[in-house]
Amino acid sequence: MWKNMGLTGKIIVAMVIGIVLGLFLNYSGLNGEGSFVNTYITNGLFAIIGKLFVNSLKMLVVPLVLISLICGVCGIGDIRLLGRIGTKTFMVYMLTTALAIATAIGLGALFGIGKGMNIESEATFEAASAPPLLDVFSNIIPSNPISAMANGDMLSIIFFAILIGISILMVGKPAKGLVQSLELINEVILKMVTIIMNLAPYGVFALLAKAMSELGFELILSLLSYMAVLVGSLAFHFFVTMMIILKLFSGLSIRTFLSKMREVQIFAFSTSSSNATIPITLRTVTKRMGVNNSVASFTVPFGATINMDGTAIMQGTATIFIANIYGIDLGITEYLTVILMSVLASIGTAGVPGVGLIMLSMVFAQVGLPIEGIGLILGVDRILDMLRTAVNVGGDAAVTTIVAKSEGKMDLALYNDPNAGTKDVFDGHIDEENEREFSKVMNDGIMGSEYDDVDRRH
Repeated sequence: MWKNMGLTGKIIVAMVIGIVLGLFLNYSGLNGEGSFVNTYITNGLFAIIGKLFVNSLKMLVVPLVLISLICGVCGIGDIRLLGRIGTKTFMVYMLTTALAIATAIGLGALFGIGKGMNIESEATFEAASAPPLLDVFSNIIPSNPISAMANGDMLSIIFFAILIGISILMVGKPAKGLVQSLELINEVILKMVTIIMNLAPYGVFALLAKAMSELGFELILSLLSYMAVLVGSLAFHFFVTMMIILKLFSGLSIRTFLSKMREVQIFAFSTSSSNATIPITLRTVTKRMGVNNSVASFTVPFGATINMDGTAIMQGTATIFIANIYGIDLGITEYLTVILMSVLASIGTAGVPGVGLIMLSMVFAQVGLPIEGIGLILGVDRILDMLRTAVNVGGDAAVTTIVAKSEGKMDLALYNDPNAGTKDVFDGHIDEENEREFSKVMNDGIMGSEYDDVDRRH
């Protein structure tokens, strides 16, 4: 049965089993601090498998973004068109972020979460400082591109890749061989993504089993209203707001989009990392949705860096929740400040580790809420971070399809084909005919070079 099941089905089954097992370990007390299960299973076996899986995804992010974006710029072939795509993408991302936090504030205020509650927590929170916006913009141009790649500075990598692509276009016809080589390298990296995707069920199981085993039921119950409104806001934003935007601006089928995004969002949910999910998102929007690589190679990594709809929703909900707990009244001015700060912070903290909590501390400081209040919600932030990431990558893909459709850079037949991209699955066997052809080419090349050496010697 497992062998005959599709990859998406396997991932869903693994996700459900991981969640159920994790909750069982937590509820039964088997995962108690210092226990055998805690030491050798959840923090041993599950942690190792999960870490290996996430690292394997992150391993491909930088080379895939760099090579894919260079190919994308060369594919566009028009610098003015590239500027139009960039401007359009940026504006739509900022719009969706503003709508996301407005939704969260509206629902939070409607349900009055946090009013009359008396929650005590031993958790503390010290706000980390975010870099000034000026530094973020100045660091877009890397002084050392190799260092930027090593550190995963996505905005710097995007700038460097675009610059290389433009330079190749300026060289013109002599660079044709280089472009063809880069396109082949891009295909090879996407095949690597395919291989890693087939390990996803085991990685997803391990990550979710570990995460759920560490989640305390008492903490969830005490913060149930906060979690319910946050989850509701996330669901409303993605399934209602984003789908209306997708339909209005592209006319594409919502059902098809949601069906093809399912795998990506499970990856995002289990890894809690938009950056780690970039290879999967890129493969899905190009191979399954028909978006031209010239658009996707820019919009997806750019969105993973600055598009933080899920994080913005958390900020709005947390702001209402903490304000009500501390009995602080926020007026329309403060609410507008929260929206503006969240949109700006999504740019100003791009690529910074722990970005969600840094952005939240910036918002709290701006509207006069106690920073230590963040400590009250830290305990459930892990599970909510998983949901936020799933919404973030869903937004990246939606904006990518909107921009691609508006620029005529989309294969609609591929988008409407439910089986597109599903047969490109690595089952552990390499096609025998391809293997023979490749072996022949390599042998002929080696023999040819040996004869050339003999000719030169004589």
